[in-house]
Amino acid sequence: MGRVLGGLLKGAAAGAAGATALDTVSYLDMVLRGRAASTTPQATVEALSAAVHVPVPGDGEQREHRVTALGALSGIAAGVGMGALLGAARAAGFRPGTAATYAAAGVLALIGTNGPMTVLKVTDPRTWSRTDWVADIVPHLAYAGVATAVLDRLEP
Repeated sequence: MGRVLGGLLKGAAAGAAGATALDTVSYLDMVLRGRAASTTPQATVEALSAAVHVPVPGDGEQREHRVTALGALSGIAAGVGMGALLGAARAAGFRPGTAATYAAAGVLALIGTNGPMTVLKVTDPRTWSRTDWVADIVPHLAYAGVATAVLDRLEP
């Protein structure tokens, strides 16, 4: 297996672990604060569907369930994809150390998830409260920490 392909696979595994950590922290926040799940993943699917003129099939509840599932799957794909990019970068020689990898993973996670939602006008981070920012940043930091730790352990 080529070095970059190996890096992609290791990074994808690290990204999947990071995405699990992000989801876990988000769900724990929901439990602790009694807050509802975010609807931005579904709104992003709706906005993207409209932007690319590819409708989500189905009617009524069936379509709503598909949109919900696509929102969740897009988060998993983003986490795995961002991890794969980090792994490929490391395989190609980008090895700045654990702290810089953690920072890169955190920034990549924040931009990779919030960027599309902002571009599609699903959300505007400029209008978020301090509580909104904390609720967004803390799970992304969990993603970065776990993804970095897994990458560090998968590298020889």
